[in-house]
Amino acid sequence: MTAMDYGNLAYLVLLGAAVVFWFFMQNRQGLNRTLQYAAAWGLIFLGVIAAVGLWGDIRQTVQPQQMVLSEAGRIEVPQAPDGHYYLTLDLNGAPVPFVVDTGASGMVLTRRDAERAGLSDADLIYFSEAMTANGLVRTAPVRLDSVSLGPFEDRGVRAFVNEGEMTRSLLGMDYLSRFARLEIAGGRLILER
Repeated sequence: MTAMDYGNLAYLVLLGAAVVFWFFMQNRQGLNRTLQYAAAWGLIFLGVIAAVGLWGDIRQTVQPQQMVLSEAGRIEVPQAPDGHYYLTLDLNGAPVPFVVDTGASGMVLTRRDAERAGLSDADLIYFSEAMTANGLVRTAPVRLDSVSLGPFEDRGVRAFVNEGEMTRSLLGMDYLSRFARLEIAGGRLILER
């Protein structure tokens, strides 16, 4: 925290103490009832703070996840609230989250996800270029030993590591075309082999 943050915190604590003092002075006749109300509001406040702090975990548990129907040779992915489809693939044994991008031709990894898959940043050579919505970026072509999605495993899959900043890796058509069927219908992405 900076000095400005400490100053703001001290101001808010002082202001809160003044409000609490005023509240108790106004209600000193019914102090027992005042303490009950204060305790109830304090618990409500703590509950709101806990819900805000845990929102990421709560959202992950209620958000629909990808479903693998291995006996049917099919994977179904529900549409996320933001309108995108998200898949988690195992790259060289490490789980990596992707956003499905049918407008992208290749599989594009963030540098962080490339490291997770065992690709050292020191070994990457950024000599190719790709045109993105954010303009021209440099990429490093790589081959992934193993790419697994549910029961489906592919070897020697070509991908690119983006030198620029990306929030999430992209799963493009080069990988998606390995499936015999790719369908988006009824708020679901369906992949079959």
